[in-house]
Amino acid sequence: MTYRETLDWMFAQLPMYQQKGMVAYKDKLDNSIRFSEILGNPEQKFKSIHIAGTNGKGSSSHMLASMLQEEGYKVGLYTSPHLKDFRERIKINGKEVSKPFVKQFIATHKPFLEKNQLSFFEMTVGMAFTYFYQQKVDIAVIEVGLGGRLDSTNIITPEVCLITNIGMDHSYLLGDTLEKIAVEKAGIIKPQVPVVISERQLETEQVFEEIAHQRKSRIVFADEMAIPNYKSDLLGNYQKNNIRGAVACLRELKNFEVSEKAIKNGLGNVVANTGLLGRWQILGEAPKIVCDTAHNKEGLKWVVEQIMSESFQHLHMVLGFVNDKDVAGLLSLLPKNAFYYFVKPNIPRGMDETKVKEMALSMGLEGDAYATVKNGMGKALSRAGHKDMIFVGGSTFVVAEIV
Repeated sequence: MTYRETLDWMFAQLPMYQQKGMVAYKDKLDNSIRFSEILGNPEQKFKSIHIAGTNGKGSSSHMLASMLQEEGYKVGLYTSPHLKDFRERIKINGKEVSKPFVKQFIATHKPFLEKNQLSFFEMTVGMAFTYFYQQKVDIAVIEVGLGGRLDSTNIITPEVCLITNIGMDHSYLLGDTLEKIAVEKAGIIKPQVPVVISERQLETEQVFEEIAHQRKSRIVFADEMAIPNYKSDLLGNYQKNNIRGAVACLRELKNFEVSEKAIKNGLGNVVANTGLLGRWQILGEAPKIVCDTAHNKEGLKWVVEQIMSESFQHLHMVLGFVNDKDVAGLLSLLPKNAFYYFVKPNIPRGMDETKVKEMALSMGLEGDAYATVKNGMGKALSRAGHKDMIFVGGSTFVVAEIV
């Protein structure tokens, strides 16, 4: 199979949560453990950092990778979802896994994958761990896909864990309270492995403390640490907590020296070092065009605060959502002094743009519906003046169509 045919097989034949939603979610680690054994348990042959959380885990993962790279380490980075190309998920020092490796890995293990009906995510995790082992990384930064306790990545025993924050996202899978969701995220805490909490929350701090105590793991709340006011090229005021958590995580990482210079340069060059896209990413000026992948209440609240701190004459919002989100709750956070372009992301889970418009109008938001992201974006560009601002977001999949 060609690379394109390989990806088509992965996407079409096996469940993929980002495309299909709840039906693709696996609530046990049996397949991941079995596949790892077939692969020779590669995750046991390199050091790692494990990162979970509702918001900020992607940014934090890239920050950590960038700082470690600046110190000269060979750093693996596994994240999800991708925006443009599947290979974005698996990188070493910012370079994506090769197409030949992806093709060969799937061709070699296709009989096992078909027979055991592994999910898209399960096979991808096995691919990443194998690649990092074969390429002899010094350390790999591993981002949880969904939850923590039952996530396919949770077969690793890392050097340190980082949990960014807890919000009401994927509550139909992870629990209907912050405390229940925190238990799932805290499932990545391993016996005697330190854990850092980026953001202290009254509803969840006791959960983390109790689980860390049970596992004899040192727990650190980043807000208790004296951390300088570092700057990052990842824009947005909401990155402050991610910076603190990532730096605190580095301090708990044993046997890896990272200088002050590497920390500063790493945080200042996250995009250049890792290729991260979609975090308050500025796409144009006059009008100013910004996109962000925030897609739950906590994340979107931070983004709206950032938008309202900007200077502009008129605000244009190009937004689309997926069906399994609390879209009414998300719409309630949005500013009323804007014009909206409601769009449908091009995936099966994408919410119909007319349905979004109907909900939005009932909440006092003014706008029109467009069948595609391209059409909505085109209309916003035609209407926006030089002093205006266009924001694009609501879903990772909307952003993926314009970056």
